[in-house]
Amino acid sequence: MPTPQHHFLVALPILLVAVGVTVATVPLTRWLSFRLHAVALPGGRNIHQKPTGRLGGLSLMAGFVVAMAIFGRGVHDWLQIVVAAVAVAGLLAADDILQLPYWTKLLIQIVVSLLVAAVFGISITYVTLPHLDLHLLWAAIPVTVIWLVGMQNSINLLDGVDGLAAGVVAIVGGVLYLAAVNRLQVDPSQGGVILLSAALVGSCLGFLVFNFAPARIFMGDSGSHVLGLLVGIITIVGVAKVTVALALFIPVLALALPIGDTAWAIWRRRREGVGFAHADARHLHHQLLALGLSARETAITFYLVTAILGCLGLALFGHRKILAVALGLLVVGLLLLGLRIWRRGGFDFQGRREPGHRLERPR
Repeated sequence: MPTPQHHFLVALPILLVAVGVTVATVPLTRWLSFRLHAVALPGGRNIHQKPTGRLGGLSLMAGFVVAMAIFGRGVHDWLQIVVAAVAVAGLLAADDILQLPYWTKLLIQIVVSLLVAAVFGISITYVTLPHLDLHLLWAAIPVTVIWLVGMQNSINLLDGVDGLAAGVVAIVGGVLYLAAVNRLQVDPSQGGVILLSAALVGSCLGFLVFNFAPARIFMGDSGSHVLGLLVGIITIVGVAKVTVALALFIPVLALALPIGDTAWAIWRRRREGVGFAHADARHLHHQLLALGLSARETAITFYLVTAILGCLGLALFGHRKILAVALGLLVVGLLLLGLRIWRRGGFDFQGRREPGHRLERPR
């Protein structure tokens, strides 16, 4: 029986191609950003110091698409997934250039999600619970659309600190890869999920070369939406064919942080009587910046929490030994975070900001 190391070696070429293509195309998308005036300027809610291009999502898309075109042709529905990635990245790049109203972006999200579910046939057809197989029938398409739109908005709202969204999605992709390896003996179709996850992780890692703080390019809406759509599709492909209870908990747990932050933002804005698209600086990553953490430290904190939740999901799924890794990461993360805040001296034990401590402005 093939080992996980064997599957890693199989996935390694597609990962490396995705990294290489993404890195190679970032200079082009940076140039294109300034050429088309898709540039985020310093000031206001932005904490970056220089004008920064925001068409990096096209590089993320290119890395994934080229890697799949070369190594992923044996994956079921690979062409449909590639078309969906190109469509959402291309359409949302228009928003990065023109700053479209939110309802237009929402319409694009729904149309692309409908394309995936109704035309390409990639949908959540049933959910398996203990002693119960729940077939969704007519509800399959609307449930799938809600899931895909939710994923796109979750990653989009997460993209508020340099390197945050790309790093979190890379970790989620790694979790999905491990889950697929674990199920491969029972479900051979999970081999496709392995390659899809590797291409996604490679694109994110390549982008982090330029996006980790201080960022030299932003992914923009084109990037956050293509990452959200791909995570949504891979979780559907990976989960829809699994007949074991708790399978869905892996992506849900790994994505708990962006999903939870999105839900909190929706509730908070509704309570205050403002629209869902109303921008504010009160997301979780903004709060960490306000505590005195740098952009890098905030991103790393999110990486740790995402990895911990992903490990817990894998432990529920059968990777029992990885639970010890999750607990170790939790202890290390909390200690480093607490030490950093204490050394900064930004807050006393009652949570009050000490005099003279300057809060950073969130981007």
